[in-house]
Amino acid sequence: MLVEDDPNIADLVDLYLRNDGCDVYQAASGERALEVFDRRKPDLVILDIGLPGDLDGFEVCRSIREISDTPIIMLTARNDEIDRVVGFELGTDDYVTKPFSPRELVGRVKAILRRSKGPREKSIQMVEFGEVRIDIKRAEITSEGQVIATTAQEWALLIYLLENRGQVMSRRQILNGAWELDWIGDERTVDVHVRQLRKKLGSSFQLKTVRGMGYRLD
Repeated sequence: MLVEDDPNIADLVDLYLRNDGCDVYQAASGERALEVFDRRKPDLVILDIGLPGDLDGFEVCRSIREISDTPIIMLTARNDEIDRVVGFELGTDDYVTKPFSPRELVGRVKAILRRSKGPREKSIQMVEFGEVRIDIKRAEITSEGQVIATTAQEWALLIYLLENRGQVMSRRQILNGAWELDWIGDERTVDVHVRQLRKKLGSSFQLKTVRGMGYRLD
C-alpha cells in the first residue's frame, strides 16, 4: 500500500512498483489509508509522514502497529534525526528522505519483504530469557502467554544476535549481517532498534552495550 498525497510522487512510485511485479493500493490521506489497510491487508506499507487531515503519517503508523506487524517504510521531506527516531520507536521498519531514487525505494521494499517472510532455517529453534520465550520456527515471541509484536527489522536483529550469542558485534556488522548488504542506513538505526528490543523483552534479555565496540548478547 502506498500512502502519499503528492500525486506526482505517488504515480511515479506506483509505476516502478508495478513494473517490478507489485500490486499497489493507493491512499492520499491518513483516514483513507486506514480504510484501505483494513480492507486490503497489504504485505507492506509505504507511508508519507506529511499527510493532509487529522491523521499524519506518525498517527497512521501508530494505528497500524496496534493491530499488525506489517512492514512500514516511512517517507519524509525532512532529513531530521528526531523524525527518524520517533518513526522507529513507533515501529517503522525503514525511513526514506525525499527526494529519493524510485529504484532504491523498490530495492528497500524487496529487501524488507524478503526478511518479513520469516527466518531462514536455524539450528536454534527455541530460546528463553526468563519469562520470555522465542520460538524461531514459528517466528513468535511470548511472555507469560502473551504475544510480543516485533517489526521485521527487530526480528531480523534478534535472530542475528542469537546466531552470534556471546560475541561482540559492531553496529556496522549488525547493519550488514542482520539487514543484509542492501540495507542503506545510519549506524544509529541499530541503537534505536536495540532500545526497542530491550523495552519489549525486558531486563531478562541480556543484551549488553560494549563501549566503543558494539553489542553482545549473553
